[in-house]
Amino acid sequence: MFDFAVFGSLFLTLFVIMDPPGITPIFLALTSGRAAKVQRAMAWQAVLVAFCVIAVFGVLGRQILDYLHITVPALMISGGLLLLLIALDLLTGKTEEPKQTKDVNAALVPLGMPLLAGPGAIVSVILAVQHAHTVSTQISVWAAIAAMHVVLWLVLRNSLLIIRVIKDGGVVLVTRLAGMMLSAIAVQQIINGVTQVVKAA
Repeated sequence: MFDFAVFGSLFLTLFVIMDPPGITPIFLALTSGRAAKVQRAMAWQAVLVAFCVIAVFGVLGRQILDYLHITVPALMISGGLLLLLIALDLLTGKTEEPKQTKDVNAALVPLGMPLLAGPGAIVSVILAVQHAHTVSTQISVWAAIAAMHVVLWLVLRNSLLIIRVIKDGGVVLVTRLAGMMLSAIAVQQIINGVTQVVKAA
């Protein structure tokens, strides 16, 4: 009733794409200055948003993309552009949002999507669900998705301990590092999308 090969393959794929260790400095930068309770809530909200987005695309992904006439490369390029805008804000120190919405917005965008539930993770899940033709493989696919999000939540929640150690100066450094990493991820994602468009032309 359970296919460990399918589970392990999808779990490792999502781990590499979603990159919990790599997302940690970005999460720390976006949650710095907030109360510990708010930071824990943001970790939970970000992972929940990512899971919901991936679950929706896992069930209806192909139909959604076909109905809207959206290609996978277009999804990659748009996600890359959004990440690039956020990266520029981190690099220039412009991370503040309107007070009444900043906590919610950071958890939803960019943490929940497109950082965690990005084009790579979405496409991987769509393909895995499409290739799962039996009940056992379907169970294995969804178990891998759930397990990956549990790991993400544990990593993000425990990473908050780092803020207490590095203090304000360290947070500024982490913010700039996160901006640099995020801009590289964004540019690479845009390049991959453009490359796929060129190949398909």
